Amino acid sequence: MTQDKLKRFGFVSGNSPIMERLYEQVERVAATEATVLLVGESGTGKEVIANAIHQGSQRKDQAFVAVNCGAIPAHLIEAALFGHEKGSFTGASRQHIGYFEHASGGTLFLDEITEMPIDMQVKLLRVLESGTFVRVGGDHEIKVDVRLVAATNRDLEGAVKQGSLREDLMYRLAVFPIRIPALRERGSDIEFLAQHFLQELNEKSDVQKNFSRASLEVIRTYSWPGNVRELKNVVQRAWILGGDTLNIEDCITDQSAKKPTVHEGYLNFSVGTPLADAQKEIILATLKHYSGNKRLTAEALGISLKTLYNRLKEY
Repeated sequence: MTQDKLKRFGFVSGNSPIMERLYEQVERVAATEATVLLVGESGTGKEVIANAIHQGSQRKDQAFVAVNCGAIPAHLIEAALFGHEKGSFTGASRQHIGYFEHASGGTLFLDEITEMPIDMQVKLLRVLESGTFVRVGGDHEIKVDVRLVAATNRDLEGAVKQGSLREDLMYRLAVFPIRIPALRERGSDIEFLAQHFLQELNEKSDVQKNFSRASLEVIRTYSWPGNVRELKNVVQRAWILGGDTLNIEDCITDQSAKKPTVHEGYLNFSVGTPLADAQKEIILATLKHYSGNKRLTAEALGISLKTLYNRLKEY
């Protein structure tokens, strides 16, 4: 891992093949003006990747504006994105410039796009197609030059079927879709990142703490459902609580530590996992391995298709 890449990608840095492919995608799309849609679980670093796209573009000297769509109340999101004129609604005592205008010339990152109300998605689609909008309470169009990067932690087709994402907006956003892998898929990157976080903490306080051998094993095998964000928080918690040798396992709840992990086609369980839970995880992991093909899943597990359907119905 070069220092340049570490500086650019921060806590999403790594040397695993899956991340090298991600970096190549980022570098290629950054040089264009294409709209990008990032898809990945919470805590995988979607905003970091969005910022890396901005920093690698011709817009790097202009603004990078990040907005969490899920954090803005539905009745305020239009004014937040497009701004409003003085007196346009109760409490609008002055003109307000929205996120699109603040990001003009630069990059606007819309995180959790599937949390945006459907009626607002229609207006967003119009802006993407025309490059213009009208402030709330206004009567003239405003033109902006914005490169849009959107993100979601949800399955796109599922979000469309459930009605939380318009299909036409999905296709407009996904000019260049990028999947950000979960931490559990990144192999040796997990230990690399843990050591990196530990080194940062040591350098800030001029100490030299280390992980215990057992902690390194936990770091490698734990499923990290909270991804890089969880890893960083757990390392910090262990650093605060520990002496010269850190015990990561003391900072992960027993319930979480018993979650099974999938690595290179193998499913690992902690001793003491209930049989019913183990069976469920084996079935679901096998189904995922065969991309949802139930016939292949049943054959691999040595059960009938009817039995598989019954189990999935229970789950």
